[in-house]
Amino acid sequence: MEIDEHRPAWKTLLAFGIIYFVWGTTFLAIRVGVHEIPPFLMAALRFLIAGGVLYAWMIAKGEPSPTARQWMAASSISIFIFVFDYGLLFWSERRVPSGIAAVMLAMIPVFMAVSEIIFLGTQRLTARLALALLTGIAGVAVLMSRSLNLGGAPVDKLGALALIAASMSWSFGSVLTRKLTLPPSKFMSSGAQMLAGGVFLTLAAAVLGEFRGFHPSEVSRGAWLALLYLIVAGSIIGFTAYVWLIHHESPTKVATYAYVNPVVAVLVGYFLGGESLGLRTIVGTLFVLTSVVLITSTRARPAATLPVSEPAKVVES
Repeated sequence: MEIDEHRPAWKTLLAFGIIYFVWGTTFLAIRVGVHEIPPFLMAALRFLIAGGVLYAWMIAKGEPSPTARQWMAASSISIFIFVFDYGLLFWSERRVPSGIAAVMLAMIPVFMAVSEIIFLGTQRLTARLALALLTGIAGVAVLMSRSLNLGGAPVDKLGALALIAASMSWSFGSVLTRKLTLPPSKFMSSGAQMLAGGVFLTLAAAVLGEFRGFHPSEVSRGAWLALLYLIVAGSIIGFTAYVWLIHHESPTKVATYAYVNPVVAVLVGYFLGGESLGLRTIVGTLFVLTSVVLITSTRARPAATLPVSEPAKVVES
């Protein structure tokens, strides 16, 4: 980590503001867009363009293009992080409020901890971790349960299951990033993964028939602006701020975005998106965030937990 005692404080505050609030607002932007643009196609457009920009920027700066082996690794990872994680996130937001989607994706650190225990062996199941896992599961149960008298409608089950699968897929993709050979540059690695992910998402959109009946001229300006916001602010600017912070601040501090983003998403969804904010949402969110705090504060080898809004060597949400 680079230490610069003379670095202006405003740069650090701005970078944190970006990963806290920009990434937190991307969930509402997704919801706005997917009601007019097919979800897998919208995700494909986002990452094809954002990945292309990052890749071209790195090439222009003299960074070598990934080797064939590195492209294979980036492609393998992109299937889990983009097709399954982001594809399912975009799809689920046709059924689940954006704030709830953000809360459920905040379970990524929970599944990351499970992956580290099972696949990497870098964690062991302690009483604290077990409590954190159970607390996170309880939060999801609160959001989905029809028996609890907490007011408000429970989360759509199919949408919730898609978000759980998305979180699990992200955690598995993150495990692969530690086992496969990727470009040493975070920007080039992310650009390659986004590009590959965009290609696979396009294929998925075609297989699912999303091109049939889709007419770009019928999409409103608001939906196109939502997509533009996701590309520029969410992926390009947000990820640049994230990488800058990783090199200038402790990973533990940077990881705090994992529990700030869901709060921002819930509030933005309520005030700007007209989403409900009842007792069920509040209680479920508190359980999930408590789980995330417990897990991110007990990592034996601290590392920024990558998101919901940028990637485990890839992007946000």
